[in-house]
Amino acid sequence: MAIIDTPRAPAIGHLNTGVLGNFYSSTFGAVLAWYDRRATRNALSALSDRELEDIGLSRGEIDTLL
Repeated sequence: MAIIDTPRAPAIGHLNTGVLGNFYSSTFGAVLAWYDRRATRNALSALSDRELEDIGLSRGEIDTLL
């Protein structure tokens, strides 16, 4: 099975950017987290039932994990 690695740039929120910068940083972080969950869900959905069973999951559990 392949491993998907999505490297990320350092968080912007650690810079002294003020309230507006923190807002954009947290929004950007939320979008990245959503995208990562979506990519994981799609990768798990692409597996066969046998492959899911090998890692201890069923097809119905995919949405509840993320």
